[in-house]
Amino acid sequence: MGGQRQIARDSLFVMAEMRVDGMPGEHRVRVRNLSAGGLMAEGMVRLQRDQAVWVSIRNIGWVEGSVAWVQDNRCGIAFREEIDPLIARAPVAPGETTPRFVKPPLGSPEQGRLRKI
Repeated sequence: MGGQRQIARDSLFVMAEMRVDGMPGEHRVRVRNLSAGGLMAEGMVRLQRDQAVWVSIRNIGWVEGSVAWVQDNRCGIAFREEIDPLIARAPVAPGETTPRFVKPPLGSPEQGRLRKI
């Protein structure tokens, strides 16, 4: 690799699912950093350079890319199309299917006012 990269990357530590061309199922990886053009992931999946992958990034969904490099249990993924990495950093919005442990505590301003029944 020659020269300094010009793409801004944010350090991040979130879990993600990865689909790999030619492999069945989904593989759990840790996303270590994220930029508009790609990410660095860590996991136990065996990858090869230029292999097609899809990564499920929170708040964004499945993003297509290819393996740019592999070193030990880490890899770089170059996205096919740029994303907005700030969306992945935004809090997950609570909804009907949101697990209780990630919702705001009862009685918090985000939850609304409690009422007696």
